[in-house]
Amino acid sequence: MVRIYLKQAWVLLKQNPLFSTLYIVGTGLAIAMTMIVAVIYYVKVAPVYPEVNRMQTLYLTSASFQKGTEPNKQTFQWAVSYQALQEWFYPLKNAEVVSGFMNNRSDDNYIQPADRSGDFTVSLKLVDPNFFRIYPFNFSEGKPFTTSDLESGICTAVITEELARRLFDTAEGVVGRSFSLDYVNYRVCGVVRSASYLTSDSYAQVYIPYSVIPKYRDSNYGIPYLGAFGVTFLVKDDVQAEALRAEIQEIVRKENLLHADEWQVNLWEQPTSHLQRLFKPYPSMTTGAWAQIRYLLLILLVLLLVPALNLSGMIASRMESRLSEMGVRKSFGAGRGGLLSQVMWENLLLTLLGGLLGLLLAWFALYTCREWVFMILEDWAEPVPEGVNVLVSGEVLFAPAVFTVALLFCILLNLLSALIPAWYALRKPIVYSLNEKR
Repeated sequence: MVRIYLKQAWVLLKQNPLFSTLYIVGTGLAIAMTMIVAVIYYVKVAPVYPEVNRMQTLYLTSASFQKGTEPNKQTFQWAVSYQALQEWFYPLKNAEVVSGFMNNRSDDNYIQPADRSGDFTVSLKLVDPNFFRIYPFNFSEGKPFTTSDLESGICTAVITEELARRLFDTAEGVVGRSFSLDYVNYRVCGVVRSASYLTSDSYAQVYIPYSVIPKYRDSNYGIPYLGAFGVTFLVKDDVQAEALRAEIQEIVRKENLLHADEWQVNLWEQPTSHLQRLFKPYPSMTTGAWAQIRYLLLILLVLLLVPALNLSGMIASRMESRLSEMGVRKSFGAGRGGLLSQVMWENLLLTLLGGLLGLLLAWFALYTCREWVFMILEDWAEPVPEGVNVLVSGEVLFAPAVFTVALLFCILLNLLSALIPAWYALRKPIVYSLNEKR
């Protein structure tokens, strides 16, 4: 019976090309837009290379210090210092890995090629060796710099394959070779597979020890624990994550009691999980994460519901034109359930064709317009730096779970938009249906 319904649906599709085209295109656009939004957040949430430990990663990126008393109280909001990193965070017991990174104060870091072809900018991260334990990069050769390198302040670097090809015309055999970064020579200790610019927590083209920066140990504004360092933690599970937060809160409580007459520190609810930070990027934000999630769900609902309502109107009009056909079939004994099944299979075929069109449109938009599509939902979107290729890997484009969920929601809404008008049309008496001339 299903085979017969599908054959009838195919015949009707060819008999009504305008309706079928509008239905398929409308469904395809709805799925394409939903897919694009879903993939944008999939990149932000899913464990993609090299951020495969996202669900076990916690972040502490800023801190607020208050100094003085009323009415001359001053507030300094930045991050923590090297001293805080050493005394508060590296010794923590409730974390598998603790990694400190230094905020890069310069947005423009230049490499001077050996062939003097002209300086060019690169993306730079100032990290410690534990960074490569939290983000397990694939090393094509070499290895990360060591703790001894960090403590010694040796100018060594891990670079990406993409940058290696640009500097040395090859990504092989470059370990031990040198390049000039901001007129300082660095020796390559490792080469990693290039990550995507979309994985912002781990992305860079050059990774160097933060100890190469002059005065990296210095604090600011007379507060010994105020500085330019953020901290990333790798935990085993949610239980350890809660224990880590409690341990840090206890450190804050003790420090505030100890320095009550000098300054007070506020770390808000940090360290935050990856999901918390995604919907609440700044710890001091008063807007809750659930407000951002509701906003996202509203966008997805509009993208699916509005086309479904439009299609429902089209189907209602079409059902009116088919009343005489339905009346004849009812007079020969066809039941309401059988007629509804026919309508359902007809619309299912059109929806699947629209889903295929939507998938192709989404892939085309995500790949060809990737430099701005992935930024459209950012609150403070910044242009992609010059010379940076926004890699969109196969695991992102061909995420079957994302497409399946989007298609199922679209099928559900399309079937409801088809069955509801069909149900009301089929409730009309046989005589009315037979006499209907459209």
